[in-house]
Amino acid sequence: MSFLLIISIFRQTKLVTPLQHLVAKCGYAAPGGALGKPKKGKKGTAGPGKIVLPVETDPHKLVNYVCGSNIYKEGEDIKLKPESEYPEWLFTEIWTERPPKLEELDPNTKAYWRRLRRMGLRRNNLLASHKSAKTSYKI
Repeated sequence: MSFLLIISIFRQTKLVTPLQHLVAKCGYAAPGGALGKPKKGKKGTAGPGKIVLPVETDPHKLVNYVCGSNIYKEGEDIKLKPESEYPEWLFTEIWTERPPKLEELDPNTKAYWRRLRRMGLRRNNLLASHKSAKTSYKI
């Protein structure tokens, strides 16, 4: 800014401009210290040290209890019940292998249409990213 411009700004009584807008200042951050080095007056790095959690190795307890389910200082872990006390769907509905292919699903189910929609979205995203579609990818 020229000196005359600054004087003309101060002569105008109706215009009040804060001084911080008239003076240019670089507000750069101060350079930091080296990473990984402890600060003065401290021994070691900041933060708590690693805690080694105990692992249950007793086979009787591993078979009969849900180890690690007790979140309180007192008390014991949840005892497992016999399989007859749990519902049937717990053992039948869970997939342990790969999910079935689209051809194996029934077209009248919601799972079929969800899978079809997901496959279409993946195909469209692949084409949109300008990559060639794989020939083994069928709809």
